[in-house]
This record gives sequence, structure tokens and C-alpha cells, in this order.
Amino acid sequence: MGNGPDMDFSAPPDSQGHPGVLTPEDAFVAAANTCVMMMFIWAAERFRLELVSYECRAEGTKRVELDRTETFTHIRLWPEIRVNAAGESPDVVEARTRRALSAAQKYSLVANSVKSEILIQPTIRIVQDVTTK
Repeated sequence: MGNGPDMDFSAPPDSQGHPGVLTPEDAFVAAANTCVMMMFIWAAERFRLELVSYECRAEGTKRVELDRTETFTHIRLWPEIRVNAAGESPDVVEARTRRALSAAQKYSLVANSVKSEILIQPTIRIVQDVTTK
């Protein structure tokens, strides 16, 4: 695909890399996180949600085998999503938000392309009368 900025990468410090430099492992977890986020923004529009904010913490869990090979077993995402109820029932808006998040995971190219399990544990806050534009 080849798009995006040039970036410095290093091996992790415990593998003779440089501290404070993005690692391929960081980029892997960030790619899954960003792709799910972008697909959620797409789904929020399709589900007619008034998205106020989306912030997400992500973490990858790796397994080291006896022969020192490593694999990510899980990628965990903890999105904090704020949606304006816009006069609708908060329960209805929350259910629609959860469906949008499910659609985001389903249609995420990166999430569908990794063998690691993607676990999403959202915090959803439905707010009233917030200007989103």
C-alpha cells in the first residue's frame, strides 16, 4: 500500500533496540487500534450516531515459546466512547453504539488480517445536549 510518513523504528530495548523509538510491535498494535477506530467512525455515521469523542488505549499480549519465537495472542482495546443522545432514549443509543462497534470490528481490514484475538472492552457514555459539530 505504501502510504504514510517515513518513521524511525527500532527493535525493543530488551532486544538490543533503542528506548523511546517506535517498535514494529508498537506499530502492529497501533494498526489494529487505529483501523478499528476508523471503522467505528464510519459505522457511527451509518448508524446515525452523534459521536462526541472516541479515545482508546490498546495493549498487545505476547507469548514467548521455548524456542524463543514470539506471537501476539491478544490485542485488547479499551475505547472510551461518548455519544450524544440527541433526544433519544440513552438505552437505544447505547445499543446502537454497541452495534456500530461490532460492525467496526467486523469490517476492520487489519483486525481481520491478524491471527491474534481482538478483545474490545468499551466504556460507553451517552450524554445529553452536546454540540458535536
